[in-house]
Amino acid sequence: MTGASHLRKDFLSVGDITAQDLDEIFRITDKLKKNPYNKALENKVVVLLFEKPSTRTRLSFEAGVSHMGGKPIYVDATTTQMSRGETVEDTAKTVERFSDAIVARVYKHETLVGLAGHSRNPVVNALSNLEHPCQALADLYTIKERSRDLRNEKVAFIGDGNNVCNSLMLICALAGVEFAAATPVSHRPDANAVAAAKKMGGDRIQLVEEPAVAVRDASFVYTDVFVSMGDEAQRQERLRTFVPRYQVNEALMMKARDKALFMHCLPAHRGEEVTAEVMDGQRSIVFDQAENRMHVQKALLTLLLSG
Repeated sequence: MTGASHLRKDFLSVGDITAQDLDEIFRITDKLKKNPYNKALENKVVVLLFEKPSTRTRLSFEAGVSHMGGKPIYVDATTTQMSRGETVEDTAKTVERFSDAIVARVYKHETLVGLAGHSRNPVVNALSNLEHPCQALADLYTIKERSRDLRNEKVAFIGDGNNVCNSLMLICALAGVEFAAATPVSHRPDANAVAAAKKMGGDRIQLVEEPAVAVRDASFVYTDVFVSMGDEAQRQERLRTFVPRYQVNEALMMKARDKALFMHCLPAHRGEEVTAEVMDGQRSIVFDQAENRMHVQKALLTLLLSG
C-alpha cells in the first residue's frame, strides 16, 4: 500500500512528523476511508494501555485495528501492576514481548517517553497532559476535506491552552494554516510548543486574550472542555475563569468568517465551553472529526507497522 515510511519509531508529538509524513498519512487516509477493510495489520497485536477514561479514542483504535486484520487488546492501566508501583520501564519491556505496538493514553507525558524509550516497538500517544497528536491529525484532515488550499484557512482556538490546543497549533504550523489561540494569560499553550509552532509558522501563529480577536477572519472555530480530566478539583475556579468570556456561542461565531465551521474534540459540555445552539447547529462538524480519528489512526499505524 505504501513505500518506505519516513516516520520515526514512535508518534508522541506532532513534532515527530514532517510535512512529507503528513502528506503520506493523508494520502493513505484517503484510500482507507474509501476502502476501510484490508490485511495491513494481519497477525499484529496492538495494546491499548489507558490510564484515562475514553470513548472515541478507544473505539477508533479498536475498530481501526480490527478493520485491518489486527488484534487490539484494551488494558485499563489502573488495574495493572503499574498501579501498584511497577516501573514504566519494566512495563514497556514486558508489553513489547506480547505485542507489536503500544497505544498509550496517560496523565503524564513522561510516561509516554518512558514507554517509548524502553520498548523496541512503536509507541503512539493517544493523549497526554502535553499533547493529543492523533486528535490533531484528525482535525487537520477534517479541515482538508473542506479546503481547496490549507494556506487560505484560519483556525481559531478558544478557551484553555491545553494538550489539544498544543497539538492543533503545531499541526496548523506544519501545514501552513493560520492559527490564533484566545486564552487567559494564565492558561496559554505550552511555551515550548508555541516556540516550535512559531519557528514553523512565524506570524501566522498568534496568541491573544480576546476571543473576538482570534475569530476574526477564521474559517474554523475550535474549543475544548474547560475542565479536563485531572482538573476536576479546580472545576469551579476554572468555570469562573472561562465562562462566559471564552464560551463559543452564536454571537462569537458571527464574528468569524462567513460560514465558518465549528470544531470540538469531544466530549462537549453544552452551556460551558459551547452553547447547544452552536454544538448542534448546521455549521458543527464535530462528529466528522470523531469519525476521522479512526481513518487517520489507521493510516498512521499502517506506516508505523507495515511501512
